[in-house]
Amino acid sequence: MSTFWRYIRIQAMVFVVGIVGPIFLTVYFAAQPDPTLKWMYFTGLIITAIEVLIALELTRISSPPDTASDRPEVM
Repeated sequence: MSTFWRYIRIQAMVFVVGIVGPIFLTVYFAAQPDPTLKWMYFTGLIITAIEVLIALELTRISSPPDTASDRPEVM
């Protein structure tokens, strides 16, 4: 469960630093339907997806090593 909370903290920080993606999505859905805003939707999706992937990788890197895999295999 600690890995989950580590991920949540990292994801929140990544969203604070890279707030542009969620802002683009919010503006796109809050505005009246306008074909000229379509770029905001796709750009917001791409930026947000990249932020989620960055948070997942940072969580993986920052997690403590698994000591069970350090043991030699018994044959």
